Amino acid sequence: MRKVFIFFLSCCALNVFAQDKTAEKFAAGITPGDLKAKLSVIASAQMEGRETSTEGQRRAATFIENYFKKLKLLPGDSGKYQMTFPVWQDSITSATFTANGKDFSLADDFVPSNNVPSGTWKVQDVVFAGRGVKDSTRSDFDSIDVKGKWVMIAPLSSEQSPRNLFQKINLLPKYDAAGLLIISNGFPRKNFKAKGNMYNTKTTNSSLPVFFISQNLADAILASHVDSTTTQKDYTTSFNISINKTTENLQSTDVIGVLPGTDKKSEYVFVTGHYDHLGKHDSVIYYGADDDGSGTTSVLEIAQAFAAARDKGIRPRRTMVFMTVSGEEKGLWGSKYYTDHPVFQLDSTSVDLNIDMVGRRDPERTYGDSTNYVYTIGEDKLSSDLMHISDSVNNTYTHLELDRKFNDPHDPNRF
Repeated sequence: MRKVFIFFLSCCALNVFAQDKTAEKFAAGITPGDLKAKLSVIASAQMEGRETSTEGQRRAATFIENYFKKLKLLPGDSGKYQMTFPVWQDSITSATFTANGKDFSLADDFVPSNNVPSGTWKVQDVVFAGRGVKDSTRSDFDSIDVKGKWVMIAPLSSEQSPRNLFQKINLLPKYDAAGLLIISNGFPRKNFKAKGNMYNTKTTNSSLPVFFISQNLADAILASHVDSTTTQKDYTTSFNISINKTTENLQSTDVIGVLPGTDKKSEYVFVTGHYDHLGKHDSVIYYGADDDGSGTTSVLEIAQAFAAARDKGIRPRRTMVFMTVSGEEKGLWGSKYYTDHPVFQLDSTSVDLNIDMVGRRDPERTYGDSTNYVYTIGEDKLSSDLMHISDSVNNTYTHLELDRKFNDPHDPNRF
């Protein structure tokens, strides 16, 4: 495990130390004991799984900030170590659904999708559109008129993947539909929570309202049993939906520490990892030691090694930026926010060495040395130099197996 971190450190320091013992001297400060001590904090019960915009995530951010301060790194965002980005979460305060004079209950028979805004909808007819999607290029909506109308679609068949569900939802705005009802299994939904998923992009009131409904509710709306064989046509009906929500502004942060360079200090080398994980659900904590507590502690240890070199009068030529981001598990929120609001000009940023899930063994890797390898991904995608640097440093210092199997653009993981 230690060799992995020395590899990254040496990769950053190649132009600083050449091929002498200085890089190895400071890299030797990265020890299993230090890594374990930091990881034992990052992945502790106190951090409660570090879910974005929770108290556990904020505790982890404070721990990282304090460590950057201890190393005497400069704050990375206008005098602050933490760069704040917006996160919102809606909570349903009331919801009603009445179909042909009969009342139905939230969670027992219907749930709104996450982006349904507050509102009231009074509907007098609905288009039943079968399963909505034949395949990725053909739609049942091509043969029926759904413009300005609410649409009901049947559940997925056993041959269809969940991706078809998103195809259905994404197609309807193209056809100017007014709303979507998706007949779904799993009702009543006993684990449904009125507090919705977090999001970091504001939706507008023009968003297509989407509701998942039970078979009982679907039958009530059409006044007869409905399934995938039901005729695709307009049905006269009467249903009313009312949703009221409150929105909470939660926020989250990336944590940034900076070590200035020398003659090329206006160029930047980033070392990054995401410090958020899945959080705590009910009484179960998802600690995230591997994903990505390991990468977070790696960033801290590499920063410590560079700070130790700085204290001895040895600085890198380029400015080092150590950044841990949150919102990764939600959809790369922290990374995207920094990219959209960069502190340092992107065209002056030489490279980002991102570290995720290190020190583990891949049970599917049945070749080579099972203890002395690292997956390196993307070196050849945006740079003509980085792979050469990686190989040169590795051949000189660490002698790891650099496994590039995931560089294949056709790899199903798409890392």
